[in-house]
Amino acid sequence: MEERISHNPPMSIMDLVSLKKAGHEVTVDNAFEINEVELDHEEHPFQAFLFFCRFTGAIDGQAYNFKKCYSRGCTHNLCPHVSQAVMIANRYLQRDFVALEKAGINPDRKLFTLEGMLSKFEEKRDQFVSTLILDDYIHLAKEGNDIFIHIDLENFAAVENFENYKEKRLFFSANFAVTHLGEKHICQKCLSCCALDDNEMEIRKARDLANRRAAILYEEFDKAKIRYNRAFFE
Repeated sequence: MEERISHNPPMSIMDLVSLKKAGHEVTVDNAFEINEVELDHEEHPFQAFLFFCRFTGAIDGQAYNFKKCYSRGCTHNLCPHVSQAVMIANRYLQRDFVALEKAGINPDRKLFTLEGMLSKFEEKRDQFVSTLILDDYIHLAKEGNDIFIHIDLENFAAVENFENYKEKRLFFSANFAVTHLGEKHICQKCLSCCALDDNEMEIRKARDLANRRAAILYEEFDKAKIRYNRAFFE
């Protein structure tokens, strides 16, 4: 396996882990940005929510911050229900907390909460699809289950609504169509994002980060003997 690139200031969880392992002093805190976005699907606009976690701290006393998207949810069938998206986002976030702790970095383990939104869907729990994430399917494959994953990548623009302003952003996202025991389940991951009006260098950095994260996932698929198609952003 190739040595994973480490950016300083960091751009990802793996950067924090690599910098800590290299002997740097790393601190981390996290806060949440659950933002509404306006998306287009086959020319039909719809409202969705993106679940971000912003990581801040210092590397050897030098401040850093970066943002990671953990899930996307909406009230339509174009993406997971908001309540399901919250649960999925927290599972991925908890996995990142474990990676940080194994490297000797101690986050506060703050999780996403969206109680008001969850209550709206309380009576629709029977409509929820599986909340399994890719890690679960990797474990199932390691136990001998036959799993096939078809991967489609998409980069899409969305208007992200903040408290006092809106910003057009470009998202690098992956759809993993998992076939297991005759059933298909879609796992979605936002691998990276950047401002839509960023210069070409910043957009390339976001695309490269998305490809790095995809490559790490593919290594896990290979180890678990999962059949899949390798796809990268170009």
